[in-house]
Amino acid sequence: MSHTRFNGVSGAFWPTRRQVLAGFGAVAATAILPVRRAFALDIGGMEVSTVSDGNLMQPVSFMLPDTPEAEAKALFEANGLTWGPLAPDCNVTVLKTADRLVVFDVGAGSNFMATAGKLLENFSAAGLDPAAVTDVVFTHGHPDHLWGAVDDLDELVFPEAAWHMGQAEWDYWAAPDTLAATPDDRKAFVVGAQSRMKAIGEKISFFKPGAEVLPGVEAIDTSGHTPGHMSFMLHGKNEPVIVIGDALTNAVISLKKPEWPIGPDQDREQGVKTRLALLDRLATDKARVIGYHLPSPGIGRIERKDGAYAFAAEG
Repeated sequence: MSHTRFNGVSGAFWPTRRQVLAGFGAVAATAILPVRRAFALDIGGMEVSTVSDGNLMQPVSFMLPDTPEAEAKALFEANGLTWGPLAPDCNVTVLKTADRLVVFDVGAGSNFMATAGKLLENFSAAGLDPAAVTDVVFTHGHPDHLWGAVDDLDELVFPEAAWHMGQAEWDYWAAPDTLAATPDDRKAFVVGAQSRMKAIGEKISFFKPGAEVLPGVEAIDTSGHTPGHMSFMLHGKNEPVIVIGDALTNAVISLKKPEWPIGPDQDREQGVKTRLALLDRLATDKARVIGYHLPSPGIGRIERKDGAYAFAAEG
């Protein structure tokens, strides 16, 4: 079978592949980011790293559909951002323990955006073997996190791995009525997710919030971005690290204006609630975070600053 290629429609949830290839003009043409090797840290009995899947291209109107342009421009200017399309990094977390090699999300694969889908080549550049991956754990089922599960021959890219997804997230994408209930500009998400889920098949196992998915890996409910979006606390002997997936999607917008609804969130009201609670917890606990779309390598800490928050990057 051939997997869904998302081409989009007018007002689509994601920019179209044609727009990506055209580069959104001169700004986007410079936003196809170079290959990056892994950045790693030892948290005690666990080595945590990130490997790049490339980057996305997102019009501001997609990210901030309900925000007046003047307010958005003021936020960009105040934080040194050039006005125009955003090019968020895609940071795939890799966890090494004595007996496991775990990947959190699998990138976009080759059928989503030309600027993404670089995981396997960067995996090899980092000296990692896809056949050695023991487990794949999903934060959620959006294309840039799930569609890389298979290659162009419809084979699983991590053939020896056990696959893990939150029960609520799997149930949402797998439900027979999800496609009909989904707006036209997102239907490709459902078709694409279901085809990858079929390929994963009986290798999948499910978990709920609070579960120990794997030794030292605790699931945390951060729903809103999707109905069953999960983050994960990695309990190292020295310190914890929290893999937050898309609970925070932009180092400026999500942290400076966490109360603003954002386009990628399927439940925007719940997304705001989750974001505010998560930021408060992260700033209080001072734990390291890994954000899928935070600036590469996506590792750092959340700090309170000027009545909002800031991302203190590492690596």
